[in-house]
Amino acid sequence: MNRELLEEQLAGLPLYLYDFLDPKELEFSQRIRWICEHECPMYGKSWACPPGVGSLDSCQEKCLSYGQCLMIATITEVADISDIRETLATRPEHEAVTNQVRDLLRQQGVEPYILSTEACDICQRCAILDGQPCRMPGKMHPCVESHGINVIPMLESRGLEFQYGENVVTWISLLFY
Repeated sequence: MNRELLEEQLAGLPLYLYDFLDPKELEFSQRIRWICEHECPMYGKSWACPPGVGSLDSCQEKCLSYGQCLMIATITEVADISDIRETLATRPEHEAVTNQVRDLLRQQGVEPYILSTEACDICQRCAILDGQPCRMPGKMHPCVESHGINVIPMLESRGLEFQYGENVVTWISLLFY
């Protein structure tokens, strides 16, 4: 892969930041998975979420099987961060950028494994609810948290902020290759 070319292309996208890291730098935490199971209304309702993504150990093993990871982040300002509908309405723009980065990697012959934001919302009703396999496995990206990844230490180790301001939404994707 031509990293220099990729970085030139990334500079042309509306990214707040990007960084390359070794997947071994990631912190996998049972606590993050526990939050999914006990506090997220999407638990068990999407192939992008636990338990559909597999055990924490299998998720960690999959991520660590890749030699590199590209973290990308976008930020968007909203009028009221506590308005979940307004906040979630900014998600499709981040997903579009994530898919653009995926396409840049594919152009270089790299097929990334992508973790992104929240639960997948491609289909009106997820096939997991009907005991069926995912209808869009090539488009669906499991969420970062579903794999138990705590992004805060990763960001802090690089001197990066997660909270940029009172009404700023931060979206993060990880592309393993």
